[in-house]
Amino acid sequence: MKKIIVTGGLGFIGSNLIDLLISKNYYVVNIDKVTYSSNFYNTQNFKKTNKYKFIKCDIGEKKIKKILYQYKPVAIFNLAAETHVDRSIDNPENFIKSNIIGVFNLLKYFREYTKKYKSKLIHISTDEVYGDILSGRSSEKYPYKPSSPYAASKAASDHLVYSYVRTFNIPAIITNCSNNYGPKQHPEKLIPKLIYNIINNKPLPIYGKGTNSREWIYVKDHCEALFKVFNKGKIGEFYNIGSNKNLNNLEVSKELINISKSKIKTGRKVKILFVKDRPGHDVRYALNSNKIKTKLNWKPRTNFKQGIKLTFEWYLKNKEYYKSLSKKDIIKRLGTK
Repeated sequence: MKKIIVTGGLGFIGSNLIDLLISKNYYVVNIDKVTYSSNFYNTQNFKKTNKYKFIKCDIGEKKIKKILYQYKPVAIFNLAAETHVDRSIDNPENFIKSNIIGVFNLLKYFREYTKKYKSKLIHISTDEVYGDILSGRSSEKYPYKPSSPYAASKAASDHLVYSYVRTFNIPAIITNCSNNYGPKQHPEKLIPKLIYNIINNKPLPIYGKGTNSREWIYVKDHCEALFKVFNKGKIGEFYNIGSNKNLNNLEVSKELINISKSKIKTGRKVKILFVKDRPGHDVRYALNSNKIKTKLNWKPRTNFKQGIKLTFEWYLKNKEYYKSLSKKDIIKRLGTK
């Protein structure tokens, strides 16, 4: 059975990707350093299979080398990263360590490993590296203009990976995806936080006037795209992954309120509450994903109305998920500096 390493597999996208890879009959080695956003709840179903192994490890550790040679993966999906913009405003150092120095360490050992064994590195990044896209949609040829320490650290990691492709001929591909939503996402992010507040009869905090626009993609569609890139993507290429569907935060909030009313009895406190915006908040992200659609024949299957309904239902059925997290990580406001 072929083996694949997923870094950051206790997180949101990583755990959903592992689910897909196991269903495709791969043996998955999950490497995660276990931080506040890691959650064993996300991988509890994998205990029933003999196609899964968890190893506690930081991608910045030398231990990565031993894992590579022991399991001999045909691919690494690198999802290990600090990802929360607000946290990057409060403490940028963690983002530099994980997203830049950690990736450098992974590249160092992956380069050595691929001199002996055939493999691919799929480095997963974000649309935030392009910065504000006030009109149109950013293609893979757009310049990087990151606005937050988080986005800057991801941009740096993308450049590092590409430099290793050009200079050392490592087999790597870089993907940049729009905002993900779906099951197993930490409630520091907008949609699961709003769902938590709806379930618990709390106001829905929205930055500024709620006009900040994001392109939303259902996490399982993103994972299918990553699998397509692994199978058919061209080494050294960048692939944008998006839904071509933009909604602002106010529209997302109203859609969730509407869905909740058909599922539960919502409390009186469930109403939109505008709060002070975060520093450097980008107005709009929007991707041009024509390349992956035409070159790799991929397109998203789940529209937002379907996906947000499935997401709300998952959190409603999995209230224990919230209990597995620190309450302050759900409620505390960050990124106000």
